[in-house]
Amino acid sequence: MSSPQAYPGIRVSGCWALGAEGSSNAESLDRLLPPVGAGRSPRKRTTSQCKSEPPLLRTSKRTIYTAGRPPWYNEHGTQSKEAFAIGLGGGSASGKTTVARMIIEALDVPWVVLLSMDSFYKVLTRQQQEQAAHNNFNFDHPDAFDFDLIISTLKKLKQGKSVKVPIYDFTTHSRKKDWKTLYGANVIIFEGIMAFADKTLLELLDMKIFVDTDSDIRLVRRLRRDISERGRDIEGVIKQYNKFVKPAFDQYIQPTMRVADIVVPRGSGNTVAIDLIVQHVHSQLEERELSVRAALASAHQCHPLPRTLSVLKSTPQVRGMHTIIRDRETSRDEFIFYSKRLMRLLIEHALSFLPFQDCVVQTPQGQDYSGKCYAGKQITGVSILRAGETMEPALRAVCKDVRIGTILIQTNQLTGEPELHYLRLPKDISDDHVILMDCTVSTGAAAMMAVRVLLDHDVPEDKIFLLSLLMAEMGVHSVAYAFPRVRIITTAVDKRVNDLFRIIPGIGNFGDRYFGTDAVPDGSDEEEGGSAG
Repeated sequence: MSSPQAYPGIRVSGCWALGAEGSSNAESLDRLLPPVGAGRSPRKRTTSQCKSEPPLLRTSKRTIYTAGRPPWYNEHGTQSKEAFAIGLGGGSASGKTTVARMIIEALDVPWVVLLSMDSFYKVLTRQQQEQAAHNNFNFDHPDAFDFDLIISTLKKLKQGKSVKVPIYDFTTHSRKKDWKTLYGANVIIFEGIMAFADKTLLELLDMKIFVDTDSDIRLVRRLRRDISERGRDIEGVIKQYNKFVKPAFDQYIQPTMRVADIVVPRGSGNTVAIDLIVQHVHSQLEERELSVRAALASAHQCHPLPRTLSVLKSTPQVRGMHTIIRDRETSRDEFIFYSKRLMRLLIEHALSFLPFQDCVVQTPQGQDYSGKCYAGKQITGVSILRAGETMEPALRAVCKDVRIGTILIQTNQLTGEPELHYLRLPKDISDDHVILMDCTVSTGAAAMMAVRVLLDHDVPEDKIFLLSLLMAEMGVHSVAYAFPRVRIITTAVDKRVNDLFRIIPGIGNFGDRYFGTDAVPDGSDEEEGGSAG
């Protein structure tokens, strides 16, 4: 955290109040608060995170993914640097969430996690439920929050691990059965009334911002929100405010202003403060940049191929099929046909590495036969979109009732780095042997990201099988060095990758050739377009 001099403003109790001039002017409440129905429609929210809402925030400029992440590892497969965590504190209805969204939009980075303290209310007892129903339970006291869960969740997010976040229903005062999955990101914004109330929690925050809004404005906002969005009556809201909200603010929340690095008077109306905050966060992010592909390209040079690699025997038949699909003059129909044949052989070869155990069955003649049977619980296939999904039919053809998951990893056109955009995995995947499928692997960046996602979902490393029609030696070394217990299986390994990280001699852009879409002029590999790996 930079020194206070980095933030021009007015000194207030050990912190800086930005753009406070005019905040005490005689602006009427009506001018500060637009009437209901004017401007933006009121935010509909009865739960801490509505399950139906997609994990993204659409702004005037771009779509910001709020449950994904960019590369969070280095060439060793471990985390490089922690995310930049911003804490937003302030009274109830002070505009913390609005300020957070304004910061996100102004940052203009695609990977931000917005974590609300509202998700972490403790589970109430039956007696507490009855008190809450009559507005007699204090939700504005530190004891109402599960700080242990908040701290462990924020720690995991900063470490780039996936987390499960509870969804709190404010209408029933209870947690919903389903929890939401979030991942680490460039920036984590944690907002809540007690954001600065715990010493351990404070140590996890790289920047602490207190949103200071007039108490009358906060009361009006709370009335509107609780009546229109949470089904409360006006008498109950005022009773709760006078009995719990205001005393809690005076006793627990306002004193935390002194630990803030920045105080933002007037909340979302203070664009000067938000601009300065964004400038500082940008400078922090620039210091944390990491080029994963460049690091992979310079690592593991001249090393022997790892023992975890298995290459399909290069028989004349296999060599012949490679000749056909590598030929730039091959028609799309023939490319698809011979690619499917190779995929089937690759899948059959990969299944031989699954664990088997002895078993005895009786033949129709009544005789015992000593054979083998699969020793695992279940097999799940996970395809790295888009090219990886072309391998799904071959897997379904040889594995009855196999479950399928998908991961979408694409290359950022500005940075050239892989980024996770979409994820759908079957439940209880941690118990399965997972066949991870991508048609080509050059640097291994996308494959490493996909493996890391599976590990985040508690899939044991030695139960992951990475399958690819064609790999570069660099990609093989990268994956094997980072994840030495992952089995790597392919039909061929090419030695070189060019300056654009494309396999040489390669196969071209597999997805474009298979799906018949327009090819990239330089004939790049699929991983540089549909996937990133």
